[in-house]
Amino acid sequence: MKIGVYGGSFNPPHLGHVRAAQACKRALGLDCVLVIPASIPPHKQMASGSATAMERLKLTQLAFSQLPGFEVLDMELRREGKSYTVDTIRALKEQYRQGEMYLMMGTDMFLSFQDWYCPEEIAKNARLVCFSRYDADAKNRESLLKQADTLEAQFGERPVLLENDCFDISSTEARRLLRFKIAAPYLPEAVLREIEAEGLYGVGENDKGLSFERLKDVSLALLACRMPSVCAKRRGKWRKNMERMKRLPHGRAFCTM
Repeated sequence: MKIGVYGGSFNPPHLGHVRAAQACKRALGLDCVLVIPASIPPHKQMASGSATAMERLKLTQLAFSQLPGFEVLDMELRREGKSYTVDTIRALKEQYRQGEMYLMMGTDMFLSFQDWYCPEEIAKNARLVCFSRYDADAKNRESLLKQADTLEAQFGERPVLLENDCFDISSTEARRLLRFKIAAPYLPEAVLREIEAEGLYGVGENDKGLSFERLKDVSLALLACRMPSVCAKRRGKWRKNMERMKRLPHGRAFCTM
């Protein structure tokens, strides 16, 4: 049984997460993908104004649970302390003794994998899979290939590199777009409804009386979303994404497995 393991903060889960995971499942012929929101990510601080761990879990369930072959687990939220991947892999190996694990991640995590907690044990028990955003990460292609060479030499198995040409959006961008009610094209419908209903990520927030830190966040979001050049780029990304979705994109390996 081939099992994909897809962790992250999912803050919030967006269509980039969903399309990349679906493409990875198809490309590798995975029997199932376990989506596991982190409680306390060890590699970064959660942005101010983020949803709580339980809110992120619910949003992730809304994004993935209705998709065939996907299951959202709360195992990292039930553990105390930081959410280390090695602990998750240990637990999954105990549960799926005959399963073949594939650990799915984006480019930032892949390029820093040596700095993770117990990377040797992770690589021993799960094959590494990196999916890069096709346009955004094109300049990093050489670095990704070099990293694959390094990890293969260090851990004895070559990671799988997949191009993700499905949806070019990050959670940071999604949070900014939410602040100004223009995130609908980038979020699963059920996720957007829940965010709006619960007032998450500043949706429906009155700007009067905000703290200095929140005002700074809002100002940055405004700059990112409303500058003409940025808006033009965003519209171009949206048109390009829609054309890719119409073609039902698949993950494409650009590195031998």
